[in-house]
Amino acid sequence: MNLLLFNVMLALVWAAWAGSFSLLTLFTGFIIGFAVLWLLQPLLGGKNLYFLRAYYWARLLVMFHYELIVSSLVVVWDVLTPTQHSVPGIVEVPLDIETEVGILLVTNLISLTPGTLSLDVSEDRKTLFVHAMFSDDPEALRKTLKNGMERWVKEAIET
Repeated sequence: MNLLLFNVMLALVWAAWAGSFSLLTLFTGFIIGFAVLWLLQPLLGGKNLYFLRAYYWARLLVMFHYELIVSSLVVVWDVLTPTQHSVPGIVEVPLDIETEVGILLVTNLISLTPGTLSLDVSEDRKTLFVHAMFSDDPEALRKTLKNGMERWVKEAIET
């Protein structure tokens, strides 16, 4: 049986046992069910990717929020200080991720981060064009996006 489905069933059982089908009760049941399944992992047999995928998705969420806060502070600092440090420009970022869902997630996460905006993806889906507020070193920006957002999404999607 799929462990995600089994985890959802455990959350529903927890909510029924608690007598409340609120979002908080379902979330608590899901977390408790995840912990129970993790403890029972040796009994389930075989290598299970459910827990590894959950780790990668949690890491993607945490790291995106970290990047969101840091980039927001950098943009706010540049806007509020008298000197302007931004050097806007367009950077081509080669894509290693191949799925449409992965490309969509990468482009949306880049666009949601202050100071960057995904402009277009090439016809062959191998290059992403990004407008960056701080593009004084395009190679460093390219490396940051490849080792950051794209790698985190690739691990979460393709695991």
